[in-house]
Amino acid sequence: MGNTVIQANTASEIQEESTFSFSRPELIQKFKKVRAFTEEITDPLEIEDYVVQVTENASPAKWHLAHTTWFFETFLLEKELEDYDPIHPQYSYLFNSYYLQTGVPHCRARRGNISRPTVKQVFEYRDSINEHVVNLINNATDEQYEKWGPIIEIGINHEQQHQELLMTDLKYMFSQNPLNPVYKEAERPKAKSIPEISWSGFKEGVHEVGHNGDGFGYDNEFPLHKTYIHDFELASRLVTNGEYLEFMEAETYSEPKWWLDEGFSTIRDEGWKAPLHWRKVDGEWHQFTLSGLEKLDLNDPVTHVSYFEADAYARWKGYRLPTEQEWEVASESLPIEGNFVDAGYLQPAALQTEKDGLKQMFGEVWQWTQSSYSPYPGYKPLPGALGEYNGKFMCNQYVLRGGSCATSESHFRKTYRNFFHANERWQFTGIRLAK
Repeated sequence: MGNTVIQANTASEIQEESTFSFSRPELIQKFKKVRAFTEEITDPLEIEDYVVQVTENASPAKWHLAHTTWFFETFLLEKELEDYDPIHPQYSYLFNSYYLQTGVPHCRARRGNISRPTVKQVFEYRDSINEHVVNLINNATDEQYEKWGPIIEIGINHEQQHQELLMTDLKYMFSQNPLNPVYKEAERPKAKSIPEISWSGFKEGVHEVGHNGDGFGYDNEFPLHKTYIHDFELASRLVTNGEYLEFMEAETYSEPKWWLDEGFSTIRDEGWKAPLHWRKVDGEWHQFTLSGLEKLDLNDPVTHVSYFEADAYARWKGYRLPTEQEWEVASESLPIEGNFVDAGYLQPAALQTEKDGLKQMFGEVWQWTQSSYSPYPGYKPLPGALGEYNGKFMCNQYVLRGGSCATSESHFRKTYRNFFHANERWQFTGIRLAK
């Protein structure tokens, strides 16, 4: 992925388009830092929290800890070390996610049924694999390091993806508890008011879109290619809770003219009347956050909305959602600044500036686009099991851009293509308008 073209499942069959950029000390430091942050996310948990699975789409914390470890064991250690002895022969079954070419995985909906291995044993598993990977980096010949380093880089980025999933899975789990548990106390910036939306215009023409090969990228970001884009304008900031509340109070959830047919069927069948995690308490709207239940801040960006809700809101306002190509072109000249997980807010924060131009492009919430998740011209999925990472999901999903308050800044890039089904809203998803 990125600078690496995976030809098969073994490191000996990896070829690089450009030189692998990390020295051994740098790679070890990055590996240790990312692995440690996963465990930092679980630090506030009690032992009972690690195994709970409240829905098929939200995996238990223990599973995330083990799966990200399984990735290094399966794609690196087992394939590249002749004398490697797996920690447990059944871990490859229990902690596989969807890589069918590595073996049949355990049922996704039943991950919460597995009490063994224990949480303690999973942490021991992590420690053992960490030690093996660091030893492998230190003891590899230069030729071996050039082969294995890119696989470790993929594993690091894979783990950063799961850190975000872990946080949102924990949020969904805690939200189902009537005690409204607090995962972690966190303060975020507030705003007394925010500026009205303004518009930034972009001229039509042929633009290059996609990853240029400089630094890491997933295969679905490639290849860099040309695309024609018509004149468009992008809203200066994200849609707020207050603005979305106006949409709700206009009784749009009961009016089919604003909705895609499948969207209206979904909100009717699911009984949706508001974004996920919104609740009315004593006649006032509140939202559940990782810091507990709090009164809705009207100036915060709206989040936990589906594609259907984002699309309906845009229609109601007389606008539309941007395409992913428009979003990427608009972001090209902007510095990557925003509320990522590094800020520690655990929730999208209100806009803090009135400067002109595009704001809140990065961090805060993943921004729905109207673009279906499909391959770029010339895209080729990676052969072998690693080819199951992205390519096989290019059907019936939509692309989101920009990262969120649960995304690590070091993991993000402007070409990053997230993707979800139109009805999914448990991630930090939000809305930016276009016209």
